[in-house]
Order: sequence, then C-alpha cells, then structure tokens
Amino acid sequence: MTQSHPRISKAVIPAAGLGTRFLPATKATPKEMLPVVDKPAIQYVVEEAVGAGLSDVLMITGRNKRPLEDHFDRNFELEEALVKKGDQERLGKVKESNDLATMHYVRQGDPRGLGHAVLCAAPHVGDQPFAVLLGDDLIDPRDPLLARMVDIQEREGGSVIALMEVEPSQIHLYGCAAVEATDDPDVVKVTDLVEKPDVADAPSSYAIIGRYVLDPAVFGILRETEPGRGGEIQLTDALQKLAMDEKAGGPVHGVVFKGRRYDTGDRGDYLRAIVRLACEREDLGPDFRTWLRSYVTEEM
Repeated sequence: MTQSHPRISKAVIPAAGLGTRFLPATKATPKEMLPVVDKPAIQYVVEEAVGAGLSDVLMITGRNKRPLEDHFDRNFELEEALVKKGDQERLGKVKESNDLATMHYVRQGDPRGLGHAVLCAAPHVGDQPFAVLLGDDLIDPRDPLLARMVDIQEREGGSVIALMEVEPSQIHLYGCAAVEATDDPDVVKVTDLVEKPDVADAPSSYAIIGRYVLDPAVFGILRETEPGRGGEIQLTDALQKLAMDEKAGGPVHGVVFKGRRYDTGDRGDYLRAIVRLACEREDLGPDFRTWLRSYVTEEM
C-alpha cells in the first residue's frame, strides 16, 4: 500500500538575483517586477503556488528588493484614489495581489547561489516538505505542473523536480537528469543529476526547469555542500546526493512537463513570452494579433 505523506502548504520563491541580463532596466527595479503584459512576473509565480494549494509563501530577497514586498502589500493612497474615481476594475486588480497568500520575506545577504537561497528558508519551513518556484519560469495555469508534483511527493515521499525535454544542443544551459521509467507515463525516477553538462557528457535530454518539491532533508545536505559550478552552492548538487542515496531523504522523482512554459530569463524569451500571452488575452488579443500580422507581413 502506498504511504501517505504530509500535505504541503509552504512555497519558497528565491528572488535575490541581481538581474544583470536586463540591465539597465534592473539597476533600480527588481527583475521580478518587470511586467509581463500588465502584471509583474513575480505575481504569476505566486498565483501558481496558490493555485496548487500553497497559501504560505516565503520570498528570499536581497538588497533593492523592497518593491516586491510593496507589491503584495496594501497601497491605501492608490486604492483611495481609485475609489474616488469610481474605477472598480483597476481597484480590483490592485487589491488582487494583497490577498493572494500569506507572504513572508527573508534576505539572503550574499548571493551564493540557488542552494544557499533555499537554505535560507530552513527556519521558516522546518521539518515539512515544501515547494520551490523560480521566477524565470512562468507555467501556464491551463497546464498545471506544481499540483501534479505535490501529488507525486505526497504519494512517493522524497523530492520531486520538474523536467522538460530540450534539444541536445541546449542541455548545457540546464541541470540535467539521468532517469528510469515508472508506471506513470509522466513520472520518472531520477538516478543522477549534472549541473549544465557538456553535450557529450549529458546523461539525457531531460532538463530541470524551475519547479521543485523538496524533502526537508535537503537542508542538511546543503549545509555540507561546497560551492560548485560558478563558485555557487548548487541545489542540483544536493539533489544529486539525495537521488543517489535514498536513505538520505527519500527518492527523487521527476515530472515530465509538456505544457506551456514562458521563459523570462533572458531578453529574447522575455519578449516572446509577452507576445504569446498578449495574443491570448481576450481584452488585448484580437487587436494585437491583427497588428502583429500586419507588422510581420508589411513591415518585416
């Protein structure tokens, strides 16, 4: 009989990065606050966590990240101004982010990598499994991923990572997983992990994307993990130890995602994400698609 594991309620969102690929826009504005159409990227991520039933959200921040906290807090002056104007539509949009989740914040201090950022969550998370969502990956709510990962973790225990097949030429940009098939067509067992391998050394074409559901045993391993690739403490290195030694904290499984994902991690993909989402909006899509067709056929 399959063992039942505790229901997950906490999500951790690392948001302490400097956003250097988007300079100068991110000189004074956190990259997580850059708009994707008319909503900051970070709000999509929090909404995803809440949609999967995770109502307790811890954001790992750093210097110059105060706008993140402000966005999920009340803005009484703005709300009052919109009330006086009778603008209920925009008032609703402003208030929407206030009540999404119970928000918490902790500063990472030194930017020492994703593994170190996750370790900063240990006092808040305690001894319960938790989710980690990276803000560079936006997952379309029509293709739920995190909820499936939570279900697998509750059924199997251990940790669960999100995987996506990529072209072999692109695998050096990602963490890569060696896997074994399971009885579930969208679930694999992870036997090894490599951070950004050379194409010739990659064990598969399965790339890790920015969603994790982790056993708290990962904290003990991260405390002992030396800086790896790029001189940073890599979460992938800690997960590799869990995958190769189940006694350390249970197995590691992967959910293979084939849905819609919007990568906002670099400028080109950020622009493509905006275009795709704008085209699908009921309020913007029809006019925008007409203009886009005209632009591509006549101007290009």
